[in-house]
Amino acid sequence: MRHCKLLSTALAASVLMPLAAQAQDEAGQCGDVSIAQMGWAAAEVTTNIAKFLLEQGYGCDVSLVQSDTIPAITSVAENGEPDVVTNLWLNSAGDAYTRLEEGGTIKRLTSVLDPGGVEGWWIPTSLAEEHPELTTIEGILENPELVGARFNNCPDGWGCRVVSDNLSRALDLEGHGIEVFNHGSGETLATSMGAAVTNDEPWFGYYWGPTVPLGKYDMTRVDLGGYDEETFAPLQNADTPDPQVSDFPAAPILTSVTTDFAETNPAVTEFFTNMTFSTDQMSGLLAWKDENNASNEEVAVHFLTTSTDTWTGWVSDAAREQLSALLQ
Repeated sequence: MRHCKLLSTALAASVLMPLAAQAQDEAGQCGDVSIAQMGWAAAEVTTNIAKFLLEQGYGCDVSLVQSDTIPAITSVAENGEPDVVTNLWLNSAGDAYTRLEEGGTIKRLTSVLDPGGVEGWWIPTSLAEEHPELTTIEGILENPELVGARFNNCPDGWGCRVVSDNLSRALDLEGHGIEVFNHGSGETLATSMGAAVTNDEPWFGYYWGPTVPLGKYDMTRVDLGGYDEETFAPLQNADTPDPQVSDFPAAPILTSVTTDFAETNPAVTEFFTNMTFSTDQMSGLLAWKDENNASNEEVAVHFLTTSTDTWTGWVSDAAREQLSALLQ
């Protein structure tokens, strides 16, 4: 960690500006690039990595604009800014985003996380290896004692609480001897998972990624029988009548740019088109950040110095040469 902090400090000092100027001279005038900075950890890590690569590889002047999903979309609609919106959860953006795409204001480039946001019911992998039958919901219903006879549910007010409540009724968890324990906060839900894995105890419950716990702890997703769009839709409504069972879908998490920006900045647009993390990789970065009490800038340096096989495929040849010289 000390090496990362020293490198991060060095990169922020006099080394960076000459290289940035050199990159700008060789690659042409990149100019200003504004990126929406969503307020969650995965988004912060993504934008800081992008900022570093664009400034040091392309000579851009990058600004991170604090925002959230709906405010960012509204700003693009009203002001044509910010230029780039990344870590946009499409399921939360709704019709407002669709209208911008259909109207030609914004252009979808890629899924910044592959396969996207993941949600589901999980057990520790050590438990799954010891009892493979628990990797399906049928196996859990037949062996409730092996998962501690408890389902760790989301806090009240979360969207996943509504879905999991409906699934719990559809599967009759309590009728199968499984207590539905409703956590009071996200912190207690995460802590319950961590304590169980650390103490080699059973745990069964909801979680999502990319997150620190799914990066830190080895968990296996329980097969609920596959995702069905028509079956899942009613599960999102509280107390839906006669709920049926469907697994959670992957949530598309996009990078999009304004169409004006795409036309005037093809090199940067191509970079963002290429910039994709695996969801597991992002969870790993968040876990590293948590374990090392690292800043977003330090996480960016850690990623860039340990995952060259990933980011070198995102950037242009000229940018790759500049960045390789800096990060060697």
